[in-house]
Amino acid sequence: MVKISKNYTPKLTEKYMCEKHKAYFKKKLLEWKSDIIKTNNEALYNGSLDDNSVSADIVDQASSYTDKNVEMKAINRQIKLIAKIESALKKIKDGTYGFCEETGEPIGIKRLMARPVATLCIAAQEKHEKNEKVYADG
Repeated sequence: MVKISKNYTPKLTEKYMCEKHKAYFKKKLLEWKSDIIKTNNEALYNGSLDDNSVSADIVDQASSYTDKNVEMKAINRQIKLIAKIESALKKIKDGTYGFCEETGEPIGIKRLMARPVATLCIAAQEKHEKNEKVYADG
């Protein structure tokens, strides 16, 4: 893999998904994954999920349960995100990163910079969202 400077950002004038682009997104994905793991480990270590204090007040207990439930949902979302990051890293390795899973078209640098785990181009994403809405309304 090619070396890139710390402040390198992909340019539209460069060949799409050249080695520099792949190196940039690999670095970005690995840093994101590391941040997520660090944040989750801190939450678990700080005991916010492991609060066994017995509260006499039923409202406090309910509130504590709700807080834990919200935190668990957040951690589950983070776990799913890590799986998406892992999938994106595999795609970088096999050369399919940055291309739409449906159309094979380039997803685009700007979209990937905003959402490095994107797997669909905007047209395919919009089609999916429209189909989901149809099924949700039906």
